[in-house]
Amino acid sequence: MDWLKHNREAWDHEVKIGNKWTVPVSAAIVDAARKGTAELLLTPTKPMPGDWFPALAGKKLLCLASGGGQQGPLFAALGAIVTVIDNSPAQLSRDAEVARREQLSIRLEEGDMRDLSRFLDESFDYVFHPISNVFCADVKPVWREAYRVLKKGGRLAAGFMNPVAYIFDEALMETTGALSVRYKIPYSDLDQLPPDELKKRLDACEPVEFGHSLADQIGGQTAAGFHLIGFYEDLSGWDEPLDRHIPVYLATLALKPAGARL
Repeated sequence: MDWLKHNREAWDHEVKIGNKWTVPVSAAIVDAARKGTAELLLTPTKPMPGDWFPALAGKKLLCLASGGGQQGPLFAALGAIVTVIDNSPAQLSRDAEVARREQLSIRLEEGDMRDLSRFLDESFDYVFHPISNVFCADVKPVWREAYRVLKKGGRLAAGFMNPVAYIFDEALMETTGALSVRYKIPYSDLDQLPPDELKKRLDACEPVEFGHSLADQIGGQTAAGFHLIGFYEDLSGWDEPLDRHIPVYLATLALKPAGARL
């Protein structure tokens, strides 16, 4: 199946039903950002350290697979020159909504996170990539493209899943809380979910997910040429069974070296 098309439609549906990651930021939060105070989330609950994105005023920033009217408007309110690219038109409409309401300038682009060919080499000072490559079948092109469009000395802040989150029987975990190992990494809903469970997910227009190995998530960044200079972990914030054992959300800060070559 065409997972990219399905996930586009699924996230448009998530906007309709009010998924928390599709709800635009309030005017009060934007006003605080204009005054220099903003909590930006790469992962569900822990704000990104302020020194991961210093001196944003006038800097060109790409919100990569980051629609929803949340992070992009805050970066714009902090003074960055913001471009948001996302696979979901409805998610981008949330950014447009906040931009109109708050008189912010945000460039909006619909597209696949793996293909940034519309942007020239070294177009951006920063790339902000929150938890979203879980909805992408192959993450390595994401890192290569992020590296290409970053200027030398530019930074990539990325949030992603620890693959341990995908090895357990999700249906059993949700109903009983039991952790029973069932799947392998790399993981794909399309390849590993039992047909009846996959059909139920597709019929409900839920996004399909992919669990990437750490070799692809972290090793993929270093293979693209990045130097890792920051890291933290986070919990889900909604009392998932795994939260009692391990944080499954990870965040990295990566640098494109000043002497880097494409």
